[in-house]
Amino acid sequence: MRFARARHRPLPGRAGAVLDIGAGTGTDSAWLASLGHKVVAVEPVVAFREAGMKTHASSDIEWLDDSLPALAATGAREARFDLVVLAAVWMHLAAEERSEAMGNISKLLKPGALLVMSLRHGPAQANRRIFEVSAHETIALAARHHLKVVLSAQAPPVQQQNRQAGVSWSWLVFSAMRDAAAG
Repeated sequence: MRFARARHRPLPGRAGAVLDIGAGTGTDSAWLASLGHKVVAVEPVVAFREAGMKTHASSDIEWLDDSLPALAATGAREARFDLVVLAAVWMHLAAEERSEAMGNISKLLKPGALLVMSLRHGPAQANRRIFEVSAHETIALAARHHLKVVLSAQAPPVQQQNRQAGVSWSWLVFSAMRDAAAG
């Protein structure tokens, strides 16, 4: 399930700066740009990034080759965001990578900004790098980085094959309690 199709879509009240981490082919980035946001679409897979640039050509979407957990290229820009989206990404990181990633993501948020995440639960597809993640673990990790949970919801998968396989999703929304970049 991608962010654009989610039942719960908390967004900043006005157009702002958005970071879509793991943007894939840009479905969510294009939807957010259509709402007036300026989007930085981070995607490490060249084929996805190129397809997204071709399919969703927009002056409101800037594509960037970068990846979690470091987000080195994104962090080097010293930009801050009103909204950060990680849809169907978190489960691809091992526990130690998630810890590093949450610290790096929190530094990219403006005070009061939102972080929206979806977490996949259930059996992994063969040959996919997927780790078990939980909403509880993610909420605790976010709290250590001054992020307060404002929404925690469960959702069934959109795809029939995932429903049959026992896959489910958690949607989490966090608010940045203070300026994490200041320490």
